[in-house]
Amino acid sequence: MLTYLYLAYQDGFRVDSYHDEAVGIMTKNERGVPWVSSVTLHPQIAYSGDKRPTAKDEERLHHVSHEQCFIANSIRTAVMVKGA
Repeated sequence: MLTYLYLAYQDGFRVDSYHDEAVGIMTKNERGVPWVSSVTLHPQIAYSGDKRPTAKDEERLHHVSHEQCFIANSIRTAVMVKGA
C-alpha cells in the first residue's frame, strides 16, 4: 500500500491516515509445506484538502499501485483489496 499512498500523493490527494486489517490465509503447498496463499487487505484511508479521490480514482490507484508494487511482483501469494 506504500505504492498506493505515493501514487495518491502524486495525483494531488492528501492522505491524513491509513489503517488496514490485513487477513492472511495459510494452506499447504504441493509438498505439504504451509505457506501464506492469500492476503486480503481492508484499507481505511482518510483524505483531506480540496481534492479528494472519487471511487473511480481509488479503483484506478489500487490497480496501478498493485501493478507497480515491489512486494506484489515478488511473491506468489494472491493479494486482494476489499472495502476500499
